[in-house]
Amino acid sequence: MTIRFAILGAGRIGLVHAQAIALNHQAQLVAVADPFEESARKLIGIYGGEIRSISEIAVSDDIDAVLICTPTNTHADLIENFARAGKAMFCEKPIDLSLDRVKTCLEVVEKNSAKLMVGFNRRFDPHFMALKETINTGSIGDVEMVNIVSRDPGPPPYEYIKVSGGIFKDMAIHDFDMARFLLGEEIESVIASASVLVDPKIGELSDFDSANIILTTASGKQCSISNSRRATYGYDQRIEVLGSLGMVSAENQRPVSIEIATSKGFTRPALHDFFMTRYTQAYAAEISSFIGMLADNTEGSPSGDDGLIALAIAQAAQVSVNTGRSVKLTEVL
Repeated sequence: MTIRFAILGAGRIGLVHAQAIALNHQAQLVAVADPFEESARKLIGIYGGEIRSISEIAVSDDIDAVLICTPTNTHADLIENFARAGKAMFCEKPIDLSLDRVKTCLEVVEKNSAKLMVGFNRRFDPHFMALKETINTGSIGDVEMVNIVSRDPGPPPYEYIKVSGGIFKDMAIHDFDMARFLLGEEIESVIASASVLVDPKIGELSDFDSANIILTTASGKQCSISNSRRATYGYDQRIEVLGSLGMVSAENQRPVSIEIATSKGFTRPALHDFFMTRYTQAYAAEISSFIGMLADNTEGSPSGDDGLIALAIAQAAQVSVNTGRSVKLTEVL
């Protein structure tokens, strides 16, 4: 069975997903839509397909599924549009920056029995998947605490920060999803502290560049998350899971895994310096999972509800910073 795709948005993530489709024998790229024709032509010049408008794609009988790689403020409308059109959908996170808008969007998805998967790609990173498998086998016993370090080499452009929704909804939201993935329980409360330590301009834009968050489940399991927009040594992505019988951790990854020893000591290559290279395998694996879901007619994971809950945790973190107290997830959901 071949799944026929359209990509909405031919930017850098659209190109990454187009490559994943091209490498999967169960998938075919049929069409691309982008308001910038030059971007669309670049994509189809490499991976094939043809340029169509979004309205044309919605009524195309030769398209089974769409990958939504457009700006965040278009996601919910596009999901509703294609749910009604009977297309399966993969959407980059978040569905929207508003919890209420996400809820109404998911109601449309459910009403139309549409298939939706949300792009939390880190679940598909082979190193983080190995953590999850170790937990599932019981090797470290019952999970008690998770520590996540997620730091960028540098902040994004100011224009992006203005529309990103802030550090919790843009950056930490990946870690919130990972926390749920690894803890195996729902988050009950959130407490967060955030500062502007990297660039005063980020503060002027009503955002933060440095944050620490503690998530707690009903049974008392905890996840601590450290976020920063500045890690001068590279893209810092580490996770440690403590269980009743032991611990498992995933260390930082490098483009080349070697170690050099000389009279001056031991040295290793620098870390990845960009999320697109650090998570190349994860992006390919998540699209492969989406294709498998459609081929097997199973439900998507991460689901729309996963996207909703991660956004709710982000909202609770913002409320916690604003009020200086722990916030129950039920207060914002």
